Amino acid sequence: MILWLTTFAFSIASALLPFLPIEVYIVGAGSTEHGTAAAISLGIAAGAGATIGKIVWYELARRGAESAWAQKKLSKPKVKATYEKWVARMQGRPVYAAGVMFVAASAGIPPLLAMSAVGGLLKMPLWVFVPTVFVGRTIRFTLLFLGVDFAIH
Repeated sequence: MILWLTTFAFSIASALLPFLPIEVYIVGAGSTEHGTAAAISLGIAAGAGATIGKIVWYELARRGAESAWAQKKLSKPKVKATYEKWVARMQGRPVYAAGVMFVAASAGIPPLLAMSAVGGLLKMPLWVFVPTVFVGRTIRFTLLFLGVDFAIH
């Protein structure tokens, strides 16, 4: 249980601070546990923590879009038109938005930290963002834990 909570906590920190790579932690933590059930459990803990951390980035960007500085930038017609076009794409096409976010969450391309901010700026629906990031991150981290388990045991 302590490893599960530590994994959860470290994944929150890693999601907020990009200089704390969760993958390095997974190699170390994964070497202490054995079995598919442990890998799945730890993958869920890491996925949940990462999702919480990315929600923070999402919310910071979403609220920042309403700041005086952002509104000044959006007062330029070309910038505003581009922004509104992307907002319409994201809000009007949740499957498209979820697909892009899922690839970022599971494969890391484009980086999920950047995509979390973009999702917030473009007002991606939170009901799409949260489960997509959670599932993508959980799959990624579970596979990493399974890979460590396979390599060591």
